[in-house]
Amino acid sequence: MIYMDNAATTLHKPDAVKEAVLAAFDTMGNAGRGASEPALDASRVIYATREKLAHFFNAESASRIVFTANSTESLNIAIKGLFCSGDHVITTVLEHNSVLRPLYECQEHGVEVSILGCDEKGNISYDEMENAVKDNTKAVVCTHASNLTGNMIDLDRVAKITKEHGLLLIVDASQTAGVWPIDVQKTGIDVLCFTGHKGLLGPQGTGGMYVRTDVEIRPLLSGGSGIDTYNPHHPSQMPTALEAGTLNGHGIEGLRAAVSYLEETGLDVIREKEQSLMWRFYKGISRISGIKVYGDFSTRKRAAIVSFNIGDYDSSEVSDELNMEYGIVTRPGAHCAPLMHRALGTVEQGAVRFSFCHYNTEEEVDTAIRAVEELAQE
Repeated sequence: MIYMDNAATTLHKPDAVKEAVLAAFDTMGNAGRGASEPALDASRVIYATREKLAHFFNAESASRIVFTANSTESLNIAIKGLFCSGDHVITTVLEHNSVLRPLYECQEHGVEVSILGCDEKGNISYDEMENAVKDNTKAVVCTHASNLTGNMIDLDRVAKITKEHGLLLIVDASQTAGVWPIDVQKTGIDVLCFTGHKGLLGPQGTGGMYVRTDVEIRPLLSGGSGIDTYNPHHPSQMPTALEAGTLNGHGIEGLRAAVSYLEETGLDVIREKEQSLMWRFYKGISRISGIKVYGDFSTRKRAAIVSFNIGDYDSSEVSDELNMEYGIVTRPGAHCAPLMHRALGTVEQGAVRFSFCHYNTEEEVDTAIRAVEELAQE
C-alpha cells in the first residue's frame, strides 16, 4: 500500500509514539484524581506535554495549552465560547466544516458572519478582509492552510489587520502544526487550534488549543475536574476551565513522544522532504493531458497537498481505481470544505487529493504519477 492521505490523518507514526502509548497503558491512572503513583504519573505526563507544546508554539506558559480530542473540538470551544449575539465575525471560503458549522450555529443565535471569497486559484484578498471589518467585528477565524488546495493564508498579514482593529485572531492549524513553525506570540495569534493526528504525528483522539493569557472563553463542557468539587460552577482557572472530565492521558503521552520526535528531527527537515515530494508529484501530473490541478502553485509556501481531476471523471471513481488497481490511498469527494468546492466549481465532481508525509518516498511518488497517467489515458 502507498498511503497518500496524510491531510486526513498520518498513518505512519514514529516508533517512539507507539511505544509511549503502549507503556502508558501499564502505568497511567487518572490525572488529578488522587495521590496514588498511577494518578501522579498521569499528571506528570500531561503537564510535561503541556510544557512541550507551550515551547513548541511559544505560548506564554503551559497553563495556556488546553487538551481536546481534535481541532474540531478546539474550534467549537473557541467559536461557541467567544461570540455572542450582536458580534460580527470574518472568515473565508477556505474553511473546513469544523469552522463553518459552529459559525452557522452562532448565526442562528444572532452572530453576524462575513465569508470572504477567493480568486480562481483559491487565494483570498487581504484588502477584502480589511474592508469587511465593522464596528461590531470581534474576530477573524481562518485556516492556516486549505485542506483542499494546500494554499496557505499569510497569518502575518491577517494579524496586522486584527491588531490594527483590535480583533481576535483564531487560527485552525490542522494542516500546518508539526510541519510549519508557528510562533503564537510573535505572530499575534489569540487562539490556535490544532489536532494531534496529522502533522504532529500523534495518536487520533488528541489535540488542543492555545489561548492567549487575557482571552477568556466560556467553557463548552462542565463536569469533573479533580479540583474544587463543592463549587457548583466549573473551575475558572486555566487550563481546567476548558477541560472537563478525564483527559486522554494515553494519547497525550503519545503526543508528547511525537512532538519530541519532531523537535529531534527538525521541522525544516520534515517540511523540505514533504515539499520535495509534493513538487515532484505536481510537476509529474501537470504534463498529463486532461489533468486539472486546483490551487496556487506559483508560491513555494504551501501545504504538501495536490488536488486534481481527470477530465469529467468522478473523483470517487478515480480514487477507487487508484486504490484497487495500484494500492494508492487518496481522498476523493468534498473534503469537508463545501465553500471551497463551490468556489472551484467542483461540487458535483469533487476532487482527488494527494497529501504527502515525510515518510513517503520518491519511488512512491513516481509510481503515483504513472498510475495517474495510465488512468488519464483510459
